[in-house]
Amino acid sequence: MSPSPAADVVDAGDPEQVAAALGEELVRRTGRGPEVVTCAPGRVNLIGEHLDYNRGRCLPLALPHATYAAAAARGDRVLSVTSLAMAETRQVPLDGLAPGAVHGWAAYVAGVLWAMAADGRPVRGVDVVVDSRVPVGAGLSSSAALECAVALAVLELAGVPDTPDARRALVAACVRAETEMVGAPTGGMDQSVALLAERGHALLLDFADGTPTQVPWAPEADGLTLLVVDTRVSHRLVDGGYASRRKQCERAARELGVESLRDVQGHPEVLDRLADPVVRRRARHVLTELDRVDVATDALTHGDHAALGPVLDDSHASLRDDFEVSCAELDVAVATCRGHGALGARMTGGGFGGSAVALVPTDRVDEVGQAVTDEFAARRWAPPGLLPAPASGGARRIR
Repeated sequence: MSPSPAADVVDAGDPEQVAAALGEELVRRTGRGPEVVTCAPGRVNLIGEHLDYNRGRCLPLALPHATYAAAAARGDRVLSVTSLAMAETRQVPLDGLAPGAVHGWAAYVAGVLWAMAADGRPVRGVDVVVDSRVPVGAGLSSSAALECAVALAVLELAGVPDTPDARRALVAACVRAETEMVGAPTGGMDQSVALLAERGHALLLDFADGTPTQVPWAPEADGLTLLVVDTRVSHRLVDGGYASRRKQCERAARELGVESLRDVQGHPEVLDRLADPVVRRRARHVLTELDRVDVATDALTHGDHAALGPVLDDSHASLRDDFEVSCAELDVAVATCRGHGALGARMTGGGFGGSAVALVPTDRVDEVGQAVTDEFAARRWAPPGLLPAPASGGARRIR
């Protein structure tokens, strides 16, 4: 039997070095240096899965892994965007830009300019080169990182002050870009954390009233590390599974006579009124996950990081059994992390592939990562990616 491969730790890269290389690439392609270089992080959700569109709360944090954008204004009304990851340049006329006019990865970028212009922002033609350290398809919101990096660059080029109000407006524009231009039914969590996160904090987002609250998150002080395991199983929110779950939750709310399932939190007895067993299971996940967010928030507020472990475990079981958005790779990753010392673990993101998170004693991170890699190799699956995830800051201008 051949030996298992070494664990693959995904490097976030040095922001200054990435920014410098991206600027040089813009010079090579256009003959002009960037007027601005920005970055926006990917995110991982600690707890609160599939609650954004149920008017619930979730607790994501920003990753050190980010998407970068080097930009310079043009003298015409054309967006020219190059993705180094895709090895492709797309040119999009801004006049007449509308949903359906652009497809593929470039729709995320064009959609941002379209939504910002619709909001009355002064949007001009622009040359943009983008690159990313956020794994694509990992459920870590590479799409929102791309949107938010470009949105902040366009804001800076327009000379608009980077204020909290401006950032909240960018969140709305990026959500609109993804839902209307791309056609992915996002609830807004990803864009919010990419633009509003603060280092050393998780971001408690309440989708009933839009309130963001910074919650201290520093497990390193207790000798713990949040480890992300990218299963490298394809993850696409436009494939239908995500939309199906959303419709089932909306059906449950209608049958219960409420605006959203958030309105019946604390009343699990109402589940007996749902005749369809599938809809009942979906609603049960939402109600129990709402309670788990409250428990997790209280634990973080009091610095009791160890108390988060059982909450992560219960969330994964609910997502696997009631919401049915896990998969074999995620289940193996979670079980292996737990079997090698993690205090708790769960799948994270929309599901159907993507990533898991585990709260691991720092001195066992290497052991846990190698154990997951070995388990994947034993099943002849592609090696997973491993991302230690200290809570990082939101989008920013680098130069």
